[in-house]
Amino acid sequence: MKKKFIILALAALTLSLGSCATKNNFGYELNCLGVGSEGSNLIKVYSYAKNYNKAVNQAKHDAVHGILFKGIVGGNGCANQPAIVKPQELAANQAFFDKFFKNGEYLRFVNISNDGSVDGSDRLRVGNNYKIGVVVSVQKDALRKYLEQAGVIKRLDAGLF
Repeated sequence: MKKKFIILALAALTLSLGSCATKNNFGYELNCLGVGSEGSNLIKVYSYAKNYNKAVNQAKHDAVHGILFKGIVGGNGCANQPAIVKPQELAANQAFFDKFFKNGEYLRFVNISNDGSVDGSDRLRVGNNYKIGVVVSVQKDALRKYLEQAGVIKRLDAGLF
């Protein structure tokens, strides 16, 4: 019985993680550029899409998605930052996250950090797609607080008192 439960739980987790992935075959890449204003991270996101404008818009999605589910690898003065959402929290709240991304609620927490222009070296043609490197600022602390208030994740100080 216990073995059957573990297999079902792993299958559910695999399916839920797959549905949260980006909509292209390439995924995305995140590079930490530093800590922005209070409670935010400055990130360069490399996103893939059929055209330039779609890639820039996809970068906003990918930045929030990465902070939530992948975490950020340290470098450029940044420490490693684990994903905000644990796999079990994602599995338990899949409908919430589907709605969060589909309705564009994530856009409240991300901004293009420059004037929207992209350096020529950050525009690459990859097959039929473009790989665009965009610098964005993600309000990580506000995002965490929003998820805590929604009851999706536990507070950092939960269980300490």
